[in-house]
Amino acid sequence: MAEGTKSTDVRAFDNAAIAEAAALIAGGQPVAVPTETVYGLAADARDPQAVARIYAAKGRPDFNPLIVHVPTLAVAETLGEFGAAERALAARFWPGPLTLVVPRAAGCPVASIATAGLDTIALRVPGHRAMQALLAASNAPLAAPSANASGRVSPTKASHVLASLGGRIALVIDDGPTSAGVESTIARVKDAAVEMLRPGPVTAAMLAEASGLPVTERKGADIVAPGMLASHYAPGKPVRLGAVGFGPDEYGIGFGPVPGDYQLSAAGDLTEAAARLFDALHAGAASDRMKIAVAAIPQDGLGAAINDRLARAAV
Repeated sequence: MAEGTKSTDVRAFDNAAIAEAAALIAGGQPVAVPTETVYGLAADARDPQAVARIYAAKGRPDFNPLIVHVPTLAVAETLGEFGAAERALAARFWPGPLTLVVPRAAGCPVASIATAGLDTIALRVPGHRAMQALLAASNAPLAAPSANASGRVSPTKASHVLASLGGRIALVIDDGPTSAGVESTIARVKDAAVEMLRPGPVTAAMLAEASGLPVTERKGADIVAPGMLASHYAPGKPVRLGAVGFGPDEYGIGFGPVPGDYQLSAAGDLTEAAARLFDALHAGAASDRMKIAVAAIPQDGLGAAINDRLARAAV
């Protein structure tokens, strides 16, 4: 439980809720706030004790770095070093669901605990009105991983945050379900290519078109960015992938022509499926079934991000 926290308030997004959240952040406490991807647990990235409270609330391994959210590219460039390719990507996808890993700038005030001691920093300019309002009100770069217990299913609704972190944090700002439904794409420019460290709403083809560089997959097992642990998004039950039918002890998550207890998208729409993915896993975790099974998802486009999350949920 976070210091001094006995209950978790949920406030609908408005100016008063943002002011309350900014006051908590100024006092070194993390608050949950929606972004266009998932709900994040935000604290002042410059305050090591505040960042430590994020780790404590989540139970997050201290070698796993956090994404730092900022309001504009201009602010991002005060924290990290951007080359021409990074600026091209930022110009195309910010504000939006792309995180760029860049070298830390000289004199970067972000606490080293937020970057897990790395000489790089993961930066994103979010597009959601609530996170942008909180950035403006707090006047601070905000470290904000997903607002859930570490390794568990990421939250796309305020109710998901409460189910995972209720009693551990003081405040959740509720602005309805998130739109993208999966975490941001994470990429870095390396060796005259864009290396995709985590797939997400911004696809490899989109990165290549915007940067003019080839896109490569991550090489090596070192943790160099958030969300790279092999086992992640675990719903606490065995997960079977590629199902064409479901057993009586399985909570079925359907897609396209395969129906289930929860249908990601009857029309086979990958954007709809991504937005509903974590809600489906939450529903399976809360069901009375012993196992979860998920219908096959195509690997193309946004399907790569969905399958990435499902593969790690099944570990």
